[in-house]
Amino acid sequence: MKKLIIINGPNLNLLGKREPNIYGSLTFMEFFDATKKKYPQVSLEHFQSNIEGELIDKLQEVGFNYDGVILNAAAYTHTSVGIGDAVKAIETPVIEVHISNTFAREEFRHKSFISQNAKGVILGFGLQSYELAIQSFIN
Repeated sequence: MKKLIIINGPNLNLLGKREPNIYGSLTFMEFFDATKKKYPQVSLEHFQSNIEGELIDKLQEVGFNYDGVILNAAAYTHTSVGIGDAVKAIETPVIEVHISNTFAREEFRHKSFISQNAKGVILGFGLQSYELAIQSFIN
């Protein structure tokens, strides 16, 4: 059984409430519970923090003994050299995920400190972006 973790960054705890025109009306827990049922062959966990250092700590904790990390670092994607370095330092493959198409948004969102060290990048498919990342680890 594949052991995967979804790591979410700042403000993603507000999914379902925050800018539903961009992020939809489903909470992350509603999505996560349904996704766990949809992929019973995967051991799926999640972690969310609004604090950069906690995200780095979690990457280091899981980065040598999980089969995959699905990382939506949210705004830290565009600002955190530290998270980018943590992705580079670990052995577990990381897929960078974004709910929105970051290239269709503000200019500062076009730069990622994670992408160059990620196995892949999936963006713009809403919460389905996470599922596409799960499928990539299964296949």
